[in-house]
Amino acid sequence: MVYVFLANGFEEIEAVAPIDILRRAGADVVTVGVDGETITAAHKVVFTPDITVDKVVLSDDIDMIVLPGGMPGTLNLENNDYVQAAIDYCAKNDKYIGSICAAPSILGHKGLLKGREAICFPGFEKDLEGAVISKEPVVSDGKFVTAKGAGVAVDFGLTLAEKLVGAEKSDEIRKGIQCRS
Repeated sequence: MVYVFLANGFEEIEAVAPIDILRRAGADVVTVGVDGETITAAHKVVFTPDITVDKVVLSDDIDMIVLPGGMPGTLNLENNDYVQAAIDYCAKNDKYIGSICAAPSILGHKGLLKGREAICFPGFEKDLEGAVISKEPVVSDGKFVTAKGAGVAVDFGLTLAEKLVGAEKSDEIRKGIQCRS
């Protein structure tokens, strides 16, 4: 199962592209409303998540969590105890954590990126405490996948799919959606 956390003010494409691609890959994706039963994204698009954050079950069934960026979405994610617990659970249990744009800063503040290669939206590098800042738009280091921003949301989603189901399926999806390689 993949939990994608949606907080008020999140960047739409940074959540929707990975959700779409992961579902195409056959992943069981559950969208999670951090701020209630409806979430208003950064550009005023209203989303109805599958569940609210208090319904998240931290168990071996989790394969990955995804943290979209955007402002104030990233701050709303970081300030939520349930989201923090999910991050801690995944980090301790060797589960994938994907974060894009400003959201890698949450992982940086927790010290989870120390010594790891990571990337984020320009200007947030100082928040990736101890990370080796990559020049790549999407980077994977261990169980952490980070991405620069909305413009690479499809590549971010494809990388997440590759981690869950393999390169062959990710490449098949890339070709099917007419995405350059």
